[in-house]
Amino acid sequence: MPTELPGRLRVQIDTHHCDLTPAEITKLHDGLDTLARMVESFPVADLHVFVSFRARNNEYAVKTTLILSGATLVASDHDPVAHAAYERCVDNLMREVKDYKDRLGNVPERQKAVNGTRQEVQPTDNPDPAAIDAAVAAGDYAAFRQATIGYEEPVRRRAGRWVERDADSDGAIGRRFTIADVVEEVFLTAFETYDDRPKDIRFGDWLDGVIDPAVKGLLRHPDELEAVSMARTLQGVAPTREEK
Repeated sequence: MPTELPGRLRVQIDTHHCDLTPAEITKLHDGLDTLARMVESFPVADLHVFVSFRARNNEYAVKTTLILSGATLVASDHDPVAHAAYERCVDNLMREVKDYKDRLGNVPERQKAVNGTRQEVQPTDNPDPAAIDAAVAAGDYAAFRQATIGYEEPVRRRAGRWVERDADSDGAIGRRFTIADVVEEVFLTAFETYDDRPKDIRFGDWLDGVIDPAVKGLLRHPDELEAVSMARTLQGVAPTREEK
């Protein structure tokens, strides 16, 4: 059941492969005061928090989806401590809200937001949702990548812009990992968490929200590159260390 916070923000918290105590849920709500104030002027302001446990890395994955009038903002992160990942998600959402409100000062952008036509990640070739579903159900990562190939170049461009804005990850490109590694990590994470994705947002918007935790995961967990390399092997693609 969604919880009404002061103002207009409605919050729903769901879990998968884990449980949160009442005290932990209260702590999640307590960290939303600033975000609630930022969105109080929107007629619609719904926040969906999804917390799941990822056995592969022995850590929690937190995904937050903020539905506002004219926009859906997504942030996700992972950490051995669920609340730490959650706090970073909320911080990212607040930055996205600020950017969105700034864009609303521009009439063309406002109109695009109202019409639902502004997308950060648009496929170069429309994917077949049934093929994506079938690949995930079969556990076939190579088929999943083929079914979502239309999103590869848009994700690559978006990841490049993201990295350029972050000093830590920008400095790591070409030295610790590449943009190609980031792209593969995005799709690998999407494949593993596909069934848990919010169903009420565009697939491209969801992928956009996976970029941030993918970059941070590569920064915090260098051994994640082994999974990336294995993912390329499954596709018959040689590992790459090309420069940005």
